[in-house]
Amino acid sequence: MAEAISLAKELNDTHGLALALYFAGGLAHFERNPAEVERLASDLIALSARHNFAYFLAGAAILRGWVRSASGRTVEGISGIENGIENYRAHGPAIVTVPLWLALKAEALHLAYRTSEALEVIREAEALGESSEERWWHAELYRLRGVFLAAVGADENQIEASFCAAIKIAREQKSVSLERRAEGTYAEYRAQKTGALAGKDFRLPLC
Repeated sequence: MAEAISLAKELNDTHGLALALYFAGGLAHFERNPAEVERLASDLIALSARHNFAYFLAGAAILRGWVRSASGRTVEGISGIENGIENYRAHGPAIVTVPLWLALKAEALHLAYRTSEALEVIREAEALGESSEERWWHAELYRLRGVFLAAVGADENQIEASFCAAIKIAREQKSVSLERRAEGTYAEYRAQKTGALAGKDFRLPLC
């Protein structure tokens, strides 16, 4: 990604640079690297504002909103993500990638102690994925659902089913990273359920 960004700059290809920054920011999010996401999103916002790249500007705003939420600025983060999604839908494909953006919004809501709302957003993302057949982020949606269900004290069978579905989907899609993430969260859930924290609120990691 660094080579792609460097080459786009060398060729003075502003659209190619925006595309490279956009995908690099997405990759940094997948790696759960807020500092790198912040750097790339800031560069993309500046570039997109200069050249009126509305599509990329919306995506960068969503990524920056995720960073804000992850760093404790949840009100600002949620607002940024919501505005970004609205603009994304106005200037880009109506559905493509929206399930991913909604997952980021759900994370931000959960961090703001609005977990019931986060579950509603996950349901919306799953429904969009099913209608569009864009299911590449479904494993993560099910994992997050399990995290949120545990946080609100939902039925144990529902929680177990969500984590198991996340692992199953990741394996079927041969997504090693999402499979490991789902397995790790599920293992943490079982440890908290049977260990010293049993009977207390679950505090499962978002990543």
